[in-house]
Amino acid sequence: MYINSGYLRNSRIDFKDHTRPLVVGSCGTYRLSGQPSVLPTHRPRGRVDYQLLYVAAGKAHFFFDGRKEVVGAGSIVLYCPMEEQRYLYYSADHPEVFWVHFTGYDAKNILRYYHLTPKQHVYHTGTRSEFRWIFQRMILELQLCKPLYEEMLASLLNDLMLLICRQQELERQPGSIQDEIIEAIAYLSEHYNQDISVSEYAKTRHISTNHFIRSLKQYTGMTPKQYIVSLRMTNAQMLLESSSYTIQEIADFVGYGDALYFGRLFKREMGMTPSQYRKQYQTT
Repeated sequence: MYINSGYLRNSRIDFKDHTRPLVVGSCGTYRLSGQPSVLPTHRPRGRVDYQLLYVAAGKAHFFFDGRKEVVGAGSIVLYCPMEEQRYLYYSADHPEVFWVHFTGYDAKNILRYYHLTPKQHVYHTGTRSEFRWIFQRMILELQLCKPLYEEMLASLLNDLMLLICRQQELERQPGSIQDEIIEAIAYLSEHYNQDISVSEYAKTRHISTNHFIRSLKQYTGMTPKQYIVSLRMTNAQMLLESSSYTIQEIADFVGYGDALYFGRLFKREMGMTPSQYRKQYQTT
């Protein structure tokens, strides 16, 4: 299991703030594979602040008013203050989840402005790279505490809610683009380690290659090839973290027969070699 998080003034206690419009209290990420096999969270009385969770990969299991809902990649979950929170992550689902807790005297109005309401828990947004980037920036701001970092955190959180709202508006547009892309993402996620021809896939769906590339990029922020590489790198990370497979074996598993090419690509995407990544993870 991989965990990375940051807390305002290093305090893990939830709090209310009535002095500023928007305050980020904490932010983090979980990536679950191997052990533990399940990671449960249950807060019967909730928290005094708000929470947004983003399922970046895999899936997570949530309970709303006693009703179970499986939430897949590319979804945002909103919890309001004093609302029961219950959810489970299973390692078999390979979930990668980001979360942020926030408060502020204007938080409710800001959420309402971006059409995020207590009446709806789950918002489907797509797996755009911007979501991951915003969460990673918030974690870093909380860890580094540079000058004006609290103001930067509020700005990043506002950007996050704006992006969620924009994606909701895009999904409301007429046409079958959303269904096409959801189907494509499911296909790519299942066959990412195979030699996928983008043009052949588009042909089987009776759409042009250019239309497919544009639609996927609008929804995820990535071209099909970039999205496949992203899936391969994410799964390579999980294997490096949770298994004793060799670099060559991992390269084969994720779709690269050449371990040297895989190593160069991994370093380009992650900033370090697979061996360095494994060593860093094992020492944390």
